[in-house]
Order: sequence, then C-alpha cells, then structure tokens
Amino acid sequence: MRYKNFIQLIATLCIVIFFLNGYGQNKIVVFQSDFGLKDGAVSEMKGIAMGVDKGLQLFDVTHEIPAYNIWEAAYRLQQTVPYWPKGTVFVSVVDPGVGTDRKSVVVKTKTDHFIVTPDNGTLTLIAENLGIEERREIDETINRRNGSQQSYTFHGRDVYAYTAARLAAGIITYEQIGKKLAIDSIVKISYQKPVFEKNTLKGNIAILDIQYGNIWTNISADLFKQLHVQFGEKLHVVIFKNNIKVVELIAPYEQTFGAVAKGKPLAYLNSLMQLSFALNQNSFANKYHVASGNNWSVTVSKVN
Repeated sequence: MRYKNFIQLIATLCIVIFFLNGYGQNKIVVFQSDFGLKDGAVSEMKGIAMGVDKGLQLFDVTHEIPAYNIWEAAYRLQQTVPYWPKGTVFVSVVDPGVGTDRKSVVVKTKTDHFIVTPDNGTLTLIAENLGIEERREIDETINRRNGSQQSYTFHGRDVYAYTAARLAAGIITYEQIGKKLAIDSIVKISYQKPVFEKNTLKGNIAILDIQYGNIWTNISADLFKQLHVQFGEKLHVVIFKNNIKVVELIAPYEQTFGAVAKGKPLAYLNSLMQLSFALNQNSFANKYHVASGNNWSVTVSKVN
C-alpha cells in the first residue's frame, strides 16, 4: 500500500511539474501585422521568440494588412483563430498608437486561445464572436525584452513577441502577464451589425476576398435564410460608404460563379458561410469602386 501511495505521489508531482513548466501550452505562436515583408521587422519578432525557446513553432496569419488598418486586423483574427488548436498564442500588431497610452494586453478567449495585441479595436470581432474570458495588461517591468526600455516604436518585437513566446513556452503563466482588466472596457470599433428588418437584410462589408475582388459581408447564412431566396432568384443590392450610396444593382443568388456569364454579378455564400458578391472572373471591388471596413455597409432585399 505504501509503495502504491508513493507511486501515486510521484505521478502527481510529475503532473504538477509538467504544467508548472508550461507544457500544458502547445508552443505555437502565430503572428500578424501591417509590417509587410520588405524589411526585417517580421524576422526580428520571430528571432526574439526563438531566443526565448527554440522549441516554439512560429507561423503567420498575414503581414500584408494595409498600414494602420485596425479593422482588417480585427477581421483576420476572427477569420483564423477558431481554426487553430486550443492554447495557441496569437500576436497581432497593427499599432498606429505605438508608444501612446493605449494598453498592451493579452486576452484569453472563451475558446482557450490567447491574443497579444494593443487594445485599440483589434479585439472587436473576437470579443463579439468568440468571447473573451479574461483580459490582462502586460506588465512591461517583467514582460519586456532586456535592454529595450529606451525603444518606444517597436512594441511588436520588444513587448508582444517576447511576451507571447514566454507564455507559449510556459516560462510565465497567464496570470503573470500583469494585472487583470475589466472585459467590458475593451476598445471596440462601431460597425453595421447584421440584422433583418422589414424584409431587408442590413450588414457590413467586412472584408474583400483580395485576390479576386469579391465582397464578403458579415451576413450569415442563417440570417440570409430569412429572405427565403432560392438559387437563381434575384437580389436588390445597395452598397454604402459612410451611409452614402456607392453602387446599386440586381444580382442572382447562385451556388457557383460559373452559373452566370463571365463578367456578370452574382450573390453567393463564401467559405465562411456569409453572404458575398462577385463578378464571374472579374473584380467586383475594382469595377464598382468598393472597399471594406467598418464604414462600409450593405442592404439586400429580394426582387419579387
């Protein structure tokens, strides 16, 4: 009996040591930024992370977010985070306010992912769609690259990549990030929420399918069903920027791009099961001078 109890004690201690050393994390860090790949900024961040722990796995969402475009950073997180394993740490650096009094935070989502980012609106869509379980402000007296205290313009390297790597490697726990902050004070960007009113759908032009110029909205397939539209039936589509009409057109709802002639418009459900608009083998965005962001909106109704 004593021998059995001794073995159980050793096993328990091993488990405790295992988690205290951070091996409960998956050692994955995923980066996104508006830095581009023309210089060494992204490489510097990854170098800092590898300096913390050579066993980390480093990946990217994108580094081609348009400069200062916080909305697109928010969208790309919402788009990609759910597909990564629990415990993954994301670093999102689109930070036009670097060095100002905006907060540097790490949030834990309700899906058990971690996001290291300036709290400047980047967390808007994550908070609304995945949910935030906890938010902590980075204590830079502890979680900052040694020797970087006089550097004020590259927190992505000196604070975010360093902190993310330490968290992913299990060198620090989430509680050691810094003080706990209220969840309801997260900075959020206002935009048109998807709604169905008076037989009309209203939504936001959330993002462009950049390679092809397609228009992706935030109107879900479930909400779209309320229009009771069948394939081939036509939709009345009006797109606005800052509430000013940019384009108005009629487009059929189709299952595939090839259901319409080359260059003709159509409505379809994209890979995220959201209502979208395209031109077959052409760019909807370029032809109609449409972009995306929190100031772009759309109304959609059925043509009877």
